[in-house]
Amino acid sequence: MATYLDRILAAHRAAAAADERDLRQLRDAALAATAEPPRGFAAAVGTSVARGHLAVIAEIKRRSPSRGDLAADLDPAAVAVEYADGGATCLSVLTDVDFFGGSAADLGAARSATQSPVLRKDFTVVPADVYDARLMGADAVLLIVAALADEELTDLLGLAADVGLDALVEVHDEGELDRALAGGATLIGVNQRDLVTFEVDHERAVRVAGAMPTDVLAVAESGIRDAADAARLAAAGYHAVLVGESVVTATDRAGAVAALRVPVAGGVRR
Repeated sequence: MATYLDRILAAHRAAAAADERDLRQLRDAALAATAEPPRGFAAAVGTSVARGHLAVIAEIKRRSPSRGDLAADLDPAAVAVEYADGGATCLSVLTDVDFFGGSAADLGAARSATQSPVLRKDFTVVPADVYDARLMGADAVLLIVAALADEELTDLLGLAADVGLDALVEVHDEGELDRALAGGATLIGVNQRDLVTFEVDHERAVRVAGAMPTDVLAVAESGIRDAADAARLAAAGYHAVLVGESVVTATDRAGAVAALRVPVAGGVRR
């Protein structure tokens, strides 16, 4: 039986195979997109921690395959402002249409509404995805180790750097962490959601933290519900949390974000 991840990746790779755009022209366009330079996603995380608090990457997410609609009719610009009012360090915006109800328009609207760096949250599988991220105004792309071969991961990391984007490299266990490090990742997220079952393991990030080198920026993803979760992850050594469902569904989104900005002792580990 096909898993959530199988179905999502199959759809994205099929779309990539059908894309007839000239890759060199797309790359040239991405390199020329200097009117709005990237805002420095990783640097913003480091600055937050240097100032003594956990960085919060707040996500604009309309729906998910496992939970259905979360905030299907949200106004991405308005939500971005609410997150910024709560002190969000960065934004994460879903741009997958079929499975998460997102779009490039959501990303553009959110970025225009604030000064926050924005992650394009999507399933990046080919170079065109990186170039598209730059062209739609993203400051960072997501690279999921479970979705990529080692050579793909290394190549996409290089392409992101070429066009000025940071890359959040997502892992789920120590083996994937080793692969991310071998590929040159310096901003690494540990996703507590199993992309096969979509179930959340609230202890996963703490377990993997023990294998995380001190010279990377570490992000805990998924399943962060409140300040107690954030504090536990900060104590385990994380610099940031990426939070979607608990903030986008909150009645007071600004307050929900603010509650996660817990103190971090010792500054940035790097």
